[in-house]
Amino acid sequence: MDKKTVKDIDLKGKRVIMRVDFNVPMDKGVVTDDKRIKASLPTIQYILEQGASLVLMSHLGRPKGAGFEAEFSLKPASETLAKLLGKPVKMAPDCIGPEVEAMAKELKPGEVMLLENVRFHKEEEKNDPEFAKKLAALGEVYVCDAFGSAHRAHASVEGIAHQLPVAVAGFLMEQELEYLGRATSNPEHPYIAILGGAKISDKIAVIENLLTRCDKLIIGGGMANTFLAAQGYNMADSLVEASSIETAKGILTKSGNQLLLPIDAVIADKFEAEANSQVVDVDKVPAGWRIMDIGPRSIETFSAALKGAKLVVWNGPMGVFEMPKFAEGTFAIARMLATSGATTVIGGGDSASAVKKAGVAKQMTHVSTGGGASLEFLEGKVLPGVAALNSK
Repeated sequence: MDKKTVKDIDLKGKRVIMRVDFNVPMDKGVVTDDKRIKASLPTIQYILEQGASLVLMSHLGRPKGAGFEAEFSLKPASETLAKLLGKPVKMAPDCIGPEVEAMAKELKPGEVMLLENVRFHKEEEKNDPEFAKKLAALGEVYVCDAFGSAHRAHASVEGIAHQLPVAVAGFLMEQELEYLGRATSNPEHPYIAILGGAKISDKIAVIENLLTRCDKLIIGGGMANTFLAAQGYNMADSLVEASSIETAKGILTKSGNQLLLPIDAVIADKFEAEANSQVVDVDKVPAGWRIMDIGPRSIETFSAALKGAKLVVWNGPMGVFEMPKFAEGTFAIARMLATSGATTVIGGGDSASAVKKAGVAKQMTHVSTGGGASLEFLEGKVLPGVAALNSK
């Protein structure tokens, strides 16, 4: 972590503009999961305690970028934040413009304002320098605590960092970079990586990067089917990416015994929660059936490989864990990691919701808040939102 953080700068009397990730699920104007808002609280509280005023900005969903759309308003997020902070949060009518600038300048130390959705302006996703300049006019210091958006070169994430002399990381960003950094630079050994999810094409670069660093790479989920097909097994109706079979063959050749694949599977006669199911070896999937989860012998093999690991990085479920019948593989791995004693780093997205559903999220060392961002980080890519921050 070679980037400056809020701890490295003097905040007293300053007006801070901070990018957060309040892209939270909502239903009828009510926030239904406040996890991302809670994740930003330590940085928000620290900035206010230091005697600064604070302007927060975020995106929400995918509005058209042609002005205000009620369903994508951040107002419900401001109400949730006010409850969590126990103090009022002013809601700006927009994210730029004279009225918003006046509101920002009137903020007193310890006061907070949330800007309206930055994606109401198409210039945000285009990383338009003029738009970034207008956002920068609302603060004197820029703090980025939105790891979940750090892989996007957008105006409120990357562009603004070039418009203000001080651009530093918040605590959430610092934590993400520290733990994901352990997976990509100087990892502790034995180091086991687990990859799952549907598609291998999304994760080829991750696989190739991790194979140069980890001792074993366990592959489950839909992406394992493509590797099994590359070994010549008939996958019947299972999800297989035909276009990635040659790539999978190449990876199998290169990786030797570093790669662990399922040896048995839970299969179903339909892609439905109540489908008929049975356990078979991976080379015996009957016509009309599909693989939905790893089987009990695979769970044993993977668990044995994880014993004694010092570091485990997990991104992607082992099966269709949203359906209870096909969740055991994912949950068994989650429970094993919870008691493993290893440093456990869980990629965002489906992996984060899997450990939560398994009831063991609190026993993991770190659960990432960024799905796409953590994946790109594990590929070894430089995230634009991180690169733009001041170095120590």
